[in-house]
Amino acid sequence: MKFPLMLTAALAAFAVQAQAQTTAAAATPRVAADQITTKKGPLTVQPITHGSVVFMWNGKSIYVDPYGGAEAYAGLAAPDVILITDIHGDHLDPKTLAGLSTGKTLMVVPQAVAAQLPAEYKAQVRVLANGQRLDTLGLSISAIPMYNLPEAADAMHPKGRGNGYVLSLGGKNVYLSGDTEDIAEMRALKNIDVAFVCMNLPYTMDVAQAAQGVLAFKPGIIYPYHYRGQNGLSDVDSFRKTVNAANKKIDVRLRNWYPAAR
Repeated sequence: MKFPLMLTAALAAFAVQAQAQTTAAAATPRVAADQITTKKGPLTVQPITHGSVVFMWNGKSIYVDPYGGAEAYAGLAAPDVILITDIHGDHLDPKTLAGLSTGKTLMVVPQAVAAQLPAEYKAQVRVLANGQRLDTLGLSISAIPMYNLPEAADAMHPKGRGNGYVLSLGGKNVYLSGDTEDIAEMRALKNIDVAFVCMNLPYTMDVAQAAQGVLAFKPGIIYPYHYRGQNGLSDVDSFRKTVNAANKKIDVRLRNWYPAAR
């Protein structure tokens, strides 16, 4: 009788484990990923939440501003690269970092972030200042200014502290605005294929500012992200209408960056 009892116990344990996995998956909903063609295979774009996104390309995983708990990244490949834009908790989130598998991860950050990262990550950090570039793992990472207007030393996002980024991979250029306003450096961008642009008052810019900035540099695809402000979520549908009323060629992709069960 031992074997049937052992089998029953094993099946019960499996059922409990499966239920736990199902519950965990249900607790971390994600919108479907997009795929964008590049010269070296597809670029997979996986929205996570707020300003957090994961890219998968050419066998590598790139996490941007991992935030909101490590469970939000369950089932995704461990990060080869983590980009962090700024020191605020929705960008630099040590609790989320601690829950990720980062033993072999390169962390690309501005100096202000490097100064606040836990000591355990110091050997993995590469600091980029505005205007600097790093070539690694078959892609290039350029640090772009991000800041509030008018410029002020006591602004929530002073010039030079944080980084936006442009990733160049497989012949495509991907821009991540970070926390910025409609600055000259954003308007001057060229040949951007995919862009992620913030719009949340009072921290960054409003919908109209974001639309005008995007219309200036004309990305092929634009994702509004980081659009939760003090008064709730920004009107991203209005953003899409404003952009496409002036330029129908820009593909405005609205995705749910704030799943209800978060």
